[in-house]
Amino acid sequence: MAQFTISVINGDGIGPEVMVEGLKVLHTLGAKCGHTFATSNYLAGGAALDATGVPLPDATVKGVKDSHALLFGAIGGPKWENVAHHLKPEAGLLKLRKELDAWANLRPAMVYDELIDASSLKPEVLRGTDIMVLRELTGGIYFGQPRGIEGTGPQRKGFNTEVYHEFEIERIVRMAFVIARGRRSKVCSVDKANVLESSQVWREVAIRVGKEFPDVALSHMYVDNAAMQLIRDPRQFDVIVTGNIFGDILSDESSQLTGSIGMLASASVGGPVGFFEPIHGSAPDIAGQQKANPLAMIGTLALLLRYGLKLEPEAQLIERTIRQVLKDGLRTGDIKQPGCRILNTREMGEAAVERLKAL
Repeated sequence: MAQFTISVINGDGIGPEVMVEGLKVLHTLGAKCGHTFATSNYLAGGAALDATGVPLPDATVKGVKDSHALLFGAIGGPKWENVAHHLKPEAGLLKLRKELDAWANLRPAMVYDELIDASSLKPEVLRGTDIMVLRELTGGIYFGQPRGIEGTGPQRKGFNTEVYHEFEIERIVRMAFVIARGRRSKVCSVDKANVLESSQVWREVAIRVGKEFPDVALSHMYVDNAAMQLIRDPRQFDVIVTGNIFGDILSDESSQLTGSIGMLASASVGGPVGFFEPIHGSAPDIAGQQKANPLAMIGTLALLLRYGLKLEPEAQLIERTIRQVLKDGLRTGDIKQPGCRILNTREMGEAAVERLKAL
């Protein structure tokens, strides 16, 4: 029996709803496999701003750092759109990633056969798609200096700086190669080296690191072409590795290949404590209505178990649970299909618990 401390941030919008269902599954898994998962709740985002006046309290940072892994709901919403930039929920999220040194964001996008008709793309284009997008998470234009807004009138301007150091590129690219070795041994490095000096450095480093992995095929693609190719022929990709802003866009695009962003999980790792969250956001338009799909949160548990706690068999149990739910024709509204039973958030969580127990 192993004991783990999991820090929990429910967040805003649908975050608390999907978190409840995720924790039911986690504790069910613990009972099944002989592990104890002790959870501690902390505030971040809009909920933290309302309660403490800041989007990331010091107590949250300390508590998370003292745990084995962080399970995160979602943050943000229209309620906090007009607050100062440094007080926005998203500012707290960026700071938390930086505090945890979570420099690598892993976003898998796999098309389940049961959901192949849920996507807007043709089944013959999608079938067999299984992509891992690695996004560099603590560098690039989101963190580069200088940044700001200056001037008045027609001369007023906003500016941001895209900056990458070689060590930042090298560590994320090396992780991509290591992960690819456990998959189909292909890495596509995405940049804009024909225009951006930061991308020229990115490509040079990728080529150098690639020589250490002769068993893994390395290719390069400009980001605009990569966006097109994800729609034209997604099966050509195995592992995609790219910078912060490109990864932000491409990972969301890849999520739509699966039919719903409500199905996809993410892991942000690199430091001693991993940060695990579904990528669907806070979805304030459906918050509190039990319409959210909790399968992304449940899938996030698999990443937490695999990359955060190194419990591979347990991660596979969670993935088998999701497959069984889909095979049994159970759906939430975002992935509804003819002939399938539509469940609300709570019902889908309970269905997952039942199937996990039966495995």
